[in-house]
Amino acid sequence: MSQQESLEQPIFAQEVERDRPEPEVPRFDTKTILKHLTLFALTFGCVSFVGIMWVGHTAQAETYWDMLGQGAVFATLLLSFLGVHEFGHYFAAMYHHVRTTLPYFIPVPIGIGTFGAVIRIKEKVKDSIKLFDIGIAGPLSGFVVALGLLLYGFATLPDPSFIMNFDGHEPIQQYVQQHGAFPDQPVSEPNGSLLMVGETLLYSFLAQFFENVPPMWEMYHYPFLFAGWLGLFFTALNLTPIGQLDGGHILYSLLGYRRHRLIARVFFCVLTILAGVGAVPLLHSSLGGYDNSYATLSWLIWGLVLFFLLRKAYHKEHRWIAPATAISLAGSAFLLFNFYGGVDTTGSLMWVVWSFFLAYLIGLEHPPALVERPLDRTRTILGWTSMAIFILCISPNPLYFI
Repeated sequence: MSQQESLEQPIFAQEVERDRPEPEVPRFDTKTILKHLTLFALTFGCVSFVGIMWVGHTAQAETYWDMLGQGAVFATLLLSFLGVHEFGHYFAAMYHHVRTTLPYFIPVPIGIGTFGAVIRIKEKVKDSIKLFDIGIAGPLSGFVVALGLLLYGFATLPDPSFIMNFDGHEPIQQYVQQHGAFPDQPVSEPNGSLLMVGETLLYSFLAQFFENVPPMWEMYHYPFLFAGWLGLFFTALNLTPIGQLDGGHILYSLLGYRRHRLIARVFFCVLTILAGVGAVPLLHSSLGGYDNSYATLSWLIWGLVLFFLLRKAYHKEHRWIAPATAISLAGSAFLLFNFYGGVDTTGSLMWVVWSFFLAYLIGLEHPPALVERPLDRTRTILGWTSMAIFILCISPNPLYFI
């Protein structure tokens, strides 16, 4: 770029900003409002119903209806986080006069009862400053709510006898009755498996300042802890520095197109390493006698899937595909055999699904904005703070069985 061009670009940005007519404040008709309220009500119902499975006091109830209040508490906490996150985006868009919809809540009667919430921006955001503000407003506002839920949950923890409210936990209940505290290591359950919630740096750091903190294989029974953990983890997923996710908007605004493209591609390779850690054991257990003890067939199948996944993500650029495939397979093998107990551990499709979602629906690169402007000091600090939040709140293995 010549010196003349570098002097003219900010003027061009100012001209675009000054000459563009400001749209009117949106007015939503009754039908639109009812549509969004209906989706919210359905989502609240689904999360309340599914929440019973997580936080319902099964030992104290005769029917599911007796636990509906506990499920509703969990739904209120989780949807508070989701609502604040999406309205953070919404109000930032309104501030910059960018046309957008109200949040769409997505109900689903499995898992945690929802696939989250989204807003739909009705126009292309052409200014990098606006892109940054809209992208970061959701994660930061949602993070504050999730952190508040988690801190309140830690500060109001009941004593370990709280676990007596739940059926199917006899071994740990016996331990608590004998010792008055939770065990340091998992104890076997009647069904032979335990659901583990993955550690994160922030959760582990905060937990050490409080007493009676439940182990990670029991914390999902505590509504404030579980909703707070989910809020932090979903914040981290949104802050993934790829494509047009919130984290992609932020990192693109911080670094520009070329450096963001490089980081996004490297990060995606790292993500496929975690995907392989979950996929290979799952393939190995599914193949049974068709595979050997080293999971040779499972590694071959995953390698083939990985090749096509990277081929899509890197737009058939083999100078990226070949080394990324080798690094990903080697990284997955290293983690599996040194930290996860080998191919006989329990597998998961969490990061496989997320990798395909990013490669096929989101894309790794962030499209260039029409008007690029450098961020001021405050925005720069907030941007790098959000990247730190991503590191503190992400879990390499969020939910798994042992």
